[in-house]
Amino acid sequence: MILEIFSSGPADTNAYLIACSETKRAVVIDVPFESTETILSRAEELGLSIQMILLTHSHWDHTAEVALLKNNLSLPVYIHKEDAGNLESPGSDKLPLFFPVTGVNPDGFLTDGQQISIGNLNIEVIHTPGHTPGGVCFYLPKEKVLISGDTLFRGTIGNLSFPTARPALMWASLKRLAALPQDVKVYPGHGGPTTIGAERWIAHAQERFQ
Repeated sequence: MILEIFSSGPADTNAYLIACSETKRAVVIDVPFESTETILSRAEELGLSIQMILLTHSHWDHTAEVALLKNNLSLPVYIHKEDAGNLESPGSDKLPLFFPVTGVNPDGFLTDGQQISIGNLNIEVIHTPGHTPGGVCFYLPKEKVLISGDTLFRGTIGNLSFPTARPALMWASLKRLAALPQDVKVYPGHGGPTTIGAERWIAHAQERFQ
């Protein structure tokens, strides 16, 4: 597996380029401001063929350049249905937009338990509502990698005070992640990586954050 991280934009949001080493087929997860050119350049350098864009959720800092990347390579875009409205009409989640963001109509909807094949890689969709209603994580069980979006960071969780947040649902989402193997490496939407084992507290996160 090839895994490249690009932190960019005003919120230092992480975009991920994940590829099968054998087939060179790749996927991009989240597309923040000022990330497209770097992603395309790195993909070309590695000889990768990007197949699709997957989104962990619809907040503007994760979707700002989805339209740019989609149009550049004619890529399909996938998001959970409950976050689709804000992808189509950025700002409809009532978060302030500090820059213009072009809306995108998704080409399909992600569902809990869905399996996505990228070359010889298998990516499982885990619906983790809380930070947003349609937030998801992407789990590669064989590689023991989790792309957690803004559900889980190193030492903390995604903001639950936003207008569309669902605090009551976050605790169950975190318990699902806590059940993953302890050595799964977690790559969040902001900041550096961690592991499920290092974040054992997520099984009882409600006690910590309420």
